[in-house]
Amino acid sequence: MSSDPLRSPNKVSPIRPGADVGLRQFMSVKEVADYLHINAKKVYALVSEGKIPGTKVTGKWLFPRKLVDRWLLESSHGGLLTDRLVVTGSDDALIQRAITHIVNEMQGHALVSYTNAGTELGLSLLARQRADVCGVRWGPVQESARRHAALVRQYPPHRNWVLVRAFEREQGLVVSPGLANDAQDIGRLFGNDVRWIMRHDSAGAQRYLRELFSRHKIDPTRLRVIAKVLSERDVASYLNRDEADVGPGPRSLANEFGLDFIPVGWEAYDLALDRGVFFRTLFQKLIEQLQGPECQRLAAVFDGYRFGQCGQIVWSA
Repeated sequence: MSSDPLRSPNKVSPIRPGADVGLRQFMSVKEVADYLHINAKKVYALVSEGKIPGTKVTGKWLFPRKLVDRWLLESSHGGLLTDRLVVTGSDDALIQRAITHIVNEMQGHALVSYTNAGTELGLSLLARQRADVCGVRWGPVQESARRHAALVRQYPPHRNWVLVRAFEREQGLVVSPGLANDAQDIGRLFGNDVRWIMRHDSAGAQRYLRELFSRHKIDPTRLRVIAKVLSERDVASYLNRDEADVGPGPRSLANEFGLDFIPVGWEAYDLALDRGVFFRTLFQKLIEQLQGPECQRLAAVFDGYRFGQCGQIVWSA
């Protein structure tokens, strides 16, 4: 039998340092380090941060070469995948409609998607490069500059991020028709007979609601909570089906679904993204859609939007 390892069916030729690792479908930590001209500790750091694509098999890390190459290209200035824009984070009907218009305009030539995941979960997805843009709203507009910056700094990749202002929204309580007229004192809504819908804890709307409770010295555990929902539309759906009486949401949601509204204040809706993504054509199309006639018309119909800084970078590391 031949002893040539290249001809033996039971042996795999190892890759020597400096060899063409492209011959192998999967690479080890050392091979990735040689391939990228970095040390092994840096490879482990990239793995722990969820940045580099890899999988752990029988206690050892393996890295698919094709995915590593794709990661390199996507990490380069501006990003290679200019035909993709994955938007996540905070819920908003206008953002959703703007993206729908882009999808129709591109007609299959690009992937543009939007998933409401809430502010905190959205930032986690952005940090792990599972998304390109994250909608952020975290309290009153007058404190947004400080709060949004403090929030994104909790994620290691923030050094490459910017925050771009999309718009401001009027936030408050969406209530069943007629209930707001009876509740001249907002304290009426905190009674045991009022059915509440809550958002999940990572949502900006829930953060705003917690501050409202604190201001009125309300213990939320004493409220009659029907359910926790994942989107603004779920709030409106419960109220329209008469399964709940009140929930957090913007004025635009109340007007869109014919519900009453009790204003609490204004919030900033910012977009967190990598600097390279800012220059992508698809992201600029998103800003153009928000500033364009159709979105502006819808914003006027829904009410509760302000566009004074739309498209401006409001924070950069």
